[in-house]
Amino acid sequence: MQFYYGQQMPLRILDEAEFWKLQEEEHTVVIREALNDLEKVYVEALKEWEKSLSNTHKTVVSYVESVVRSGYVYVQLQRQVIQLITFCLEESEQFIELCRQIKDNSSAAKDKPIAQTILDHIIRESEYFIGIARLILFGKENVQK
Repeated sequence: MQFYYGQQMPLRILDEAEFWKLQEEEHTVVIREALNDLEKVYVEALKEWEKSLSNTHKTVVSYVESVVRSGYVYVQLQRQVIQLITFCLEESEQFIELCRQIKDNSSAAKDKPIAQTILDHIIRESEYFIGIARLILFGKENVQK
């Protein structure tokens, strides 16, 4: 992990994760509300995702509190932060996959431009977080698209 922000690097990435996990959690609601005729299988999947993303968000917040309270980021805590952010990144990739499935397969989204636009926007936002996470975790030279 490259520490462009010195001792503050764990807080930098945790701050990003905290913001984007909350966004993704809210996006599950946006999709359900905007696509009011969404198939039950997708509604249920989105409700499960809402719970999972909420739990991840809470975990990230607890890590922020730990880093702030410690005043110094110990090697063990750095490793845990890296593992958590790696999980967040992978979770976002899986969330994007669900959004793409809805976009491509749901009759509530397939032929409706506004639904496509909403889903594309949500996908782009999660991709943005993934890009930030990769950049901070792996450094510019190792980021792959």
